[in-house]
This record gives sequence, C-alpha cells and structure tokens, in this order.
Amino acid sequence: MALPHADERDLIATDISAYLAKQTSKELLRFITCGSVDDGKSTLIGRLLYETRQIFDDQMAALEADSKRVGTQGSNIDFALLVDGLTAEREQGITIDVAYRFFATAKRKFIVADTPGHEQYTRNMVTGASTADLALLLVDARKGILEQTRRHSILCNLVGIRRMVLAVTKMDLVDFDIRVFDSIISDYRIFADEVGITDWVAIPVSGLTGDNVASHGEAMAWYEGPSLLDHLESVPIDSAAAEARPFRLPVQWVSRPDQHFRGFAGQVSGGAIAPGDEVRILPSGRTTRVARIVTMDGDLDRAVAGRSVTLALTDEVDCSRGDVIAAAKDPPHAADQFEATIVWMADEPMTAGRGYWLKLGTQTVTATVAQPKHQLNVNSLEELAAKTLELNAIGVAELTTDRPIVFEPYRDAHGGPPNRALGGFILIDKHSNATVAAGMLHFALRRAENVHWQALDVSRETHAKLKGQKPAVLWFTGLSGAGKSTIANLVEKKLAAMGRHTFLLDGDNVRHGLNKDLGFTETDRIENIRRVGEVAKLMADAGLIVLTAFISPFRAERQMVRRMMAEGEFIEIYVDTPLAEAEKRDVKGLYAKARAGELPNFTGIDSPYEAPEDPELWIDTTELSAEAAAEKIVTAILEFERRS
Repeated sequence: MALPHADERDLIATDISAYLAKQTSKELLRFITCGSVDDGKSTLIGRLLYETRQIFDDQMAALEADSKRVGTQGSNIDFALLVDGLTAEREQGITIDVAYRFFATAKRKFIVADTPGHEQYTRNMVTGASTADLALLLVDARKGILEQTRRHSILCNLVGIRRMVLAVTKMDLVDFDIRVFDSIISDYRIFADEVGITDWVAIPVSGLTGDNVASHGEAMAWYEGPSLLDHLESVPIDSAAAEARPFRLPVQWVSRPDQHFRGFAGQVSGGAIAPGDEVRILPSGRTTRVARIVTMDGDLDRAVAGRSVTLALTDEVDCSRGDVIAAAKDPPHAADQFEATIVWMADEPMTAGRGYWLKLGTQTVTATVAQPKHQLNVNSLEELAAKTLELNAIGVAELTTDRPIVFEPYRDAHGGPPNRALGGFILIDKHSNATVAAGMLHFALRRAENVHWQALDVSRETHAKLKGQKPAVLWFTGLSGAGKSTIANLVEKKLAAMGRHTFLLDGDNVRHGLNKDLGFTETDRIENIRRVGEVAKLMADAGLIVLTAFISPFRAERQMVRRMMAEGEFIEIYVDTPLAEAEKRDVKGLYAKARAGELPNFTGIDSPYEAPEDPELWIDTTELSAEAAAEKIVTAILEFERRS
C-alpha cells in the first residue's frame, strides 16, 4: 500500500528529481472535519486515507487487529481507529484532541485536522479551524442539523473559513434515501442564509461503504455531483490572495551569528518583498530598505507570503521580536484598545478587568477585557446581554492592552481570506499559562478610558469674549470636486478681513499630518471625521470660528461631530454639485483613477455619499459662483451671530 499513482511511478523510474519537484510544487489544502459527536468524522477521514493509498501494509494489519479488539463496526474495518490515536478515544469511540493527518493525491496535497464533536472540546475544534482553508462539516443522516452543527458552522465562519462542505454521513443507515438528504439540505440552507454562509456544497456519503468518498457508488445513483475527493482536489485555494496584500513580516527573532551580520527572521504573512524595497518598522515607524533576503539555501531575489526568511536591512534600526516589518507606503496600524469577537475556551468564566496575556502573531502584551457587549445564542442567533463568558460562549467585547500593538482587522473588508497573522489572537491565563480564549479583532477604539478632563480656570466663554466673537464650526460637506475648499478659503478671507479669528481645516492638509495613518475604507473615513471633530471642538473652545472642508460622506458621523459642539455652534454647509459636474472638474484626476479601479472606496463611485437632509446652509454650485457662495455664507454667519 501507500504506493504512488501509476503516472508518478513512471516518473520515479525515469527522473526522480522531476518527481520530487512535482511533489514540492503541488498545492496544499488545509481542511478540518467538524460537526456533532458521533457524526462519523474519524471514519470518513480514515476512509479517505484508505482510498488515497496512504496506509502501509503493517498499518493495515494493525488496523484489522485493532478493529477486532476495540472497533465499533463488528467484523468490518473500523477506519476511525486510523485517526483516533489516544487510548481514551479508542475506548470511548470519540475524538478528544485534534488529530492532524497528511495525505496526497496526484493533483494536490492535504493536511486534515480531525476535530472533536463534543461540546466539552469545542476549544480544540477552534484550534483546528484557525489554520484551515475549508471546513468539512459532517451531519449524521439519522439526526439532521443539531446545535453543535450550528455552533461549529458559526465558529468556522467567524475564523474566516469561507468554503464549507456539508457531508451528510451514514447514508447507508437511512437506506440511501434522497428525501432525507434533501430535507437536511433545506434545513441547513435556512440556517446558512441567516449567518451569512454562502459558499457551501452538500455531498451524501457513507464512510463505512465508501460511497461518494473517492468515487460514486450505485447505492446513490440519484446524486450527480462530485465525490468528496473530487471536490477537495478542485476547490479553489486562496494562496494568491495573501500575496496580493501589502507586505507584512512579523519579526520572530533577531539573527546575530557574528558581529558582521544582523537579520530579522520571520514568516512573510502578506505580500512580497525584494532587495531594495522600502520598508517601515512598526510600531516605531522608522523607515529603511531591504539589503538582502537570506535563507538556508542562499539569498533570494524575491520572497512571497508563506515563505520564512531573514531580512538584512540597509540601516541599523531598532527592531526586535514582536515588531512588524511592513511596506513603507501601506503600513498597518498600531493601537491599544479594540473591539473583538471572543470565543471563551476555559472552564473558569472570563473575568472582566483581569489581566491576561494577549498573543497576536509574535507580539505578547497584557490585556484586560471589558464586560461583553453581547453574547451570541448559536441556536436563535440572538445577541444576548451577558456579564461574562462561560465555556464555549461566543461574545463581542472591548479589550485594552498595556501598550500599542500592530494589528489589522481579522475580516477582510472586501470579502477576502482572513488576516490571521495580525488580526487573530489568543488570551492566556497569567497564572496557569493555559489558553483561555481565541479572538478576532474588529477595529481599534482609539480612546483611553484612563484619561480624564482637567479642570481649567480660563473657560471657553472667556476665550470667546477675549476674541469678541461667537465660536462656531462651519462644516463644509459635499462630493470631491464640489468646491468645498475653494469656497471655505474665500469665506475665511472675508471673515479675517472683518477682524474675525478663524482657522481652516482642509481634508487633504489634515491627511498630511494628523490623519496620515488613515486610509479610505469606511472605518478609516469614520475615524478621520472623528479626529477632525475633536480638533474642531478644541478650537471652538479656544473661541475660534473653525472652517472644515471634508467630504464627510456619512450622516451619522456628521451628526456625531454636531453632538460634540455646544448648542448652535455647528453649522452644516452642503456644497451641492452633481456627480457629473464634479467629474468634469476633476482637477486632481481622482475620478478617472476611481473609474479605472485604481482608487477603491472612492465616494460617489464605489462608496456612497449621504447628502445632508436638513443643513443650516445649502449651496447650489450650478447656480452660484464660488464668490457668490462665499458672500451668501458670510451673510448667514453674521445673521447667526446677531440672533445668538
């Protein structure tokens, strides 16, 4: 047994080097088996190993002997014993720990994680899912969709497994009835739609008889889809997606073999790198360039995601384990407060406020978890109030670290594979060193709960009185190219000529400094406006008339800024320009780039703009020139002052 396929045997005989190269170049698919207890996971994996000729003669002999002694299939071979390795597993006929097995076919290599079905061992299932590309979710044809089926589906979806196979097992025990299969598919489709699982296929199988495992059987001639092995050999793998991302290398250790060499070792988690590329060291922010890419087999001209390398840099920079080397022009963020989904895996409930070790990639910091915002009911999918998280509970909570960590959201904003290297973490109990939870970061909160307002003797009213004016925030909003900055600049000149104390915050200028770390995703746009709002509030507190010129596309964020200001001090000015007219102006060429797909998340093209519903001032630029618009706004501002 365990012989290569016929074509591979011929290649071994003629060119062993070519055979080895072929094995090395095969794609690798990692998948897990999961589902409720006694759904036949181990049996199915054992049958896969048998059908793909992965069992040696001595293993087969031992399997036959063990099947007679502790097997559960009577006189038949118990294939589950191939992967149930622990004594307790064989005695009880259940899976307790995660069992990893490697096998290969002529088309692809596989690593399968056989995970336990008991609720008590859900933590082990999460461990197996954390590195998987596909989930093989087993359902006993006699029992249908169970609570653990739902829990495992939700967990697989949470950890970013995008492709699932619903394997309806033990079809031989329901006489291979198509009605049973169709009923289970119908039930699961309703559930999958509710939780957002879209990429899944259903395959009826029998691990005991081998029907539809590696080939079709006569017993289920009504099934016309692929066998399980055919599907595993052909399902797409997202290996190219990680390479398309910006470059990231979490530093695992500093290599210093002698005084002449200093390198930074780790695995490339995203993108690609080549000598001469500019990189940024985070969280310090220092930039440098790559001098060499060093491996045991010699220097490389290029390293891509998944490759473990040592980078030698051109400058002597401060870089150590836990730091991240990233693309200089597209670095990740660093923060110390987050919202995250947490899967609690310890018998002892979570204690809000207690310090745990948080391990994210190669970074280890102290983290405290706040009381959960809610806990997910895996049966009803309701978000329930919770003061803590018990064993196997799934909840959303805020956590704070003792220092900033480099991170990226676990979920890809564009529906790509998850960012496990910089978005997935574990929590470790400081006393027992046991892993108590796994988590997925959503976004940074960017606030500090231990910072308190300091009482000041000079009030905002005093600042305004000294300047002889009423503070205000003139919030210009509209599409890119609408003329916000032009009009705001004219308004400021007119107010300054009248002796008013003003300051203009322009969108582009702010992104050169205060907000240079933010991109243009929806999350970053929201944070951009929040920061500007805070700055505008401080300036208004100083008695200034603040003018802001930002697209600020979302009503909720403009309303958020309004709530920061004193009553009557926020004046929303809608600079209304039709999209077609804004595109004609396009002096920066941004719309052209957005239409060409070079600027994702561009407002008006592939990101929405929510026009104000009741602004204080509405400026129609198709009827008013910039000068006339500025004059109208200044007149209105003076009227606001007189009325106040």
